[in-house]
Amino acid sequence: MKTAVDGLLKDAVAEGDVPGVVAVATDAKGTTYEGGFGKRVLGQPAEMTPDTVVWIASMTKAITGTAAMQQVERGKLSLDAPAKSVIPYLGEVGVLEGFDAAGKPITRRPRRDITLRHLLTHTAGFSYEIWNADIIKYQQAMGVPGITGCENKALTTPLLFDPGDRWDYGINIDWAGKMVEAVSGQKLGQYLKDNVLGPLGMNSTAFFISPEMRGRLAKIHHRGADGSLTPDMELEIPQQPEFEMGGGGLYGTAGDYLKFVRMMLNQGKSDRGEQVLKPETVALMSKNAMGDCKVSLLKTAMPPLSNDAEFFPGLEKQWGLSFMINNVEAPTGRSAGSLAWTGLANTFFWIDQKKGTGGVFATQVLPFVDTKALPLYLAFEKAIYDAGRQALAAE
Repeated sequence: MKTAVDGLLKDAVAEGDVPGVVAVATDAKGTTYEGGFGKRVLGQPAEMTPDTVVWIASMTKAITGTAAMQQVERGKLSLDAPAKSVIPYLGEVGVLEGFDAAGKPITRRPRRDITLRHLLTHTAGFSYEIWNADIIKYQQAMGVPGITGCENKALTTPLLFDPGDRWDYGINIDWAGKMVEAVSGQKLGQYLKDNVLGPLGMNSTAFFISPEMRGRLAKIHHRGADGSLTPDMELEIPQQPEFEMGGGGLYGTAGDYLKFVRMMLNQGKSDRGEQVLKPETVALMSKNAMGDCKVSLLKTAMPPLSNDAEFFPGLEKQWGLSFMINNVEAPTGRSAGSLAWTGLANTFFWIDQKKGTGGVFATQVLPFVDTKALPLYLAFEKAIYDAGRQALAAE
């Protein structure tokens, strides 16, 4: 397996498909593959190594979702109670119906209350500006900043539909993070350190990039129309934010995230045997939690940041409590019912509890679902499954 996967990743770097890449895989017992190739920043000498720090972006969501579910376990949060009982603003947000002749938004009251379940499954009605032109229009009309600036006002965009009606990807988990803060009395980063990251040994994962982490940091690269890659030395999530972005603010390493993957493979236990989540909570998080709603294509409204996004087009997908679930087996070999998601700069993970395997892939490239990075990730995942099949056949 190591020879095959090393060759796949080395060739991709040599071809200029990605500036650098780290990929890791695990079973329930421990790491089964680890590799890093290419450069952290094109034009600079630092190599992409397994301990390289990257912006994991929306891979943050599953970690924040874990924090929320810990609070459900402790009786501080409820999946189906009105979220406004914890965050009053969530009882005031309206559903966008359009814009008047002057360009001002027209909203109405939602037909039902937002719940934590809605937030964790992206069925509350919130969206991101990256994939919705009406959100961009609302932001411009009302002076609302973009989400990655981590200003509280960025969370004041309206709903696009009534809670529970359908799926749309947006600022939901940021609000779940705010709910964790409200009931724990801690800032989200400190809560995560004490209750999730620390117990899992994820010591190189945080909202704040420490000087030690910064020494291992890879930079985001933009792909030009001609396919070339250019590093962006300025793009970074604010390091003194108004709010810590539970939907996408974490920096970390692929190896750290693999510890989280392994926890989900081991019924909530860390590598040290500490119970981070109860087994029944892991099971609850790992099954469809959105009724008949389905995950749909995300059509880009901001092409420099994202291409159109859908994983395994044509295969039915739903959402658990902070994970995408593929309802049928994926072409890579990923089992039906597996968990997965991704981050904007083309970081990816999957958790296959049936086959007892999972992995993490990290590069730092925009736009999202990059034409070279996404196929490379899928090829990496398939190579891990192919190796597993070959090992079984040899026994």
